[in-house]
Amino acid sequence: MKEKISVIVPVYGVEKVLGRCVESILAQTYENIEIILVDDGSPDSCPAICDDYSRRFSNIRTIHKRNGGLTSAWKEGVRHAEGALLGFVDSDDWIDPDMYERLAGALEEKDADIAMAGLVFDYADPGYPPRRETNRMEKPFYDSADLKALFPVLLNDGSFIGRTIQPSRVTKLFRRELVERNLDLWDERVTVGEDLQMVFAAVLDARGICAVPDYYPYHYWYNMASMTGGHDPAYLQKIKLLRERMEKISDEKGVYDFRPQIRNDFLSLAVMAVKNEIWRNRRDPLGKVLENVSAMCRDASVQEALRNHTMDRIGLSVRLYIFMMKHGMAFSCYLVTKIFFTFYYRIFSRMQ
Repeated sequence: MKEKISVIVPVYGVEKVLGRCVESILAQTYENIEIILVDDGSPDSCPAICDDYSRRFSNIRTIHKRNGGLTSAWKEGVRHAEGALLGFVDSDDWIDPDMYERLAGALEEKDADIAMAGLVFDYADPGYPPRRETNRMEKPFYDSADLKALFPVLLNDGSFIGRTIQPSRVTKLFRRELVERNLDLWDERVTVGEDLQMVFAAVLDARGICAVPDYYPYHYWYNMASMTGGHDPAYLQKIKLLRERMEKISDEKGVYDFRPQIRNDFLSLAVMAVKNEIWRNRRDPLGKVLENVSAMCRDASVQEALRNHTMDRIGLSVRLYIFMMKHGMAFSCYLVTKIFFTFYYRIFSRMQ
């Protein structure tokens, strides 16, 4: 019999689309799958929907817990999983029927610890075309020596958000022991970059990683409305915590000094944090927004990253933005961001 795959689905506030997700996992061609629905204290009808699925299907189990966030939910799922292989699907997404068949086949063929595929961003608004995303890894299989050779560019290859490995846990199939040995390293307080800390630690322990080329079975459901809303005033603090945890993992593993790459990744996210403040803060007046931007640019961690980053493959526009942040040019950052996003969304609107 094929090894059992446990598919863990954290559930919260998705009553309208949960069925689409679960049905796509039930439709898998792989024959030995259990589905673990982790109700993370969802306030809607999701708990009842999960219980109904558990009653109707013997391979579905539901776990109810207090709300603790995404990481706590999938970690709880891992603790209850019976499978030798672990997969993850977020409850507002869905997967193609042969996803786990192909990932498990690649894992077995290469005797790897992680198998991965690409994903498709499917937009809630049908006017926006789907967009594919994959790894920057060039080979279909990396043994331990290949992985070590990849360490110098694993988290940042010198470009903006230059992650060589695509960090999403949902596009991957893991051997169970690889996940279990790292559970304590995955901090439940991290709410930006949850997948990055998870995949980073797992990759450093992997004996081999394989990728199914030109294959995009995971459908990430993207609501365009969230791109113009969702201002998060705590974003900078969240990415500072992510940086701290990534450095902790790097130090704990001790296989390579990833701190310069982690700094580069943090700076990329800090640039996005400034843009988030400028574009999405619709509550505060201009003066307050500029004050917030100035404070973010002056932040000691941000200034350290601005001074010491090693990104040498960034374009002129990013270099200019980094220069403006380094010198506290809040109003210049404001103007550039407003102009860019105004044109960006105008182009998107014409595609409808």
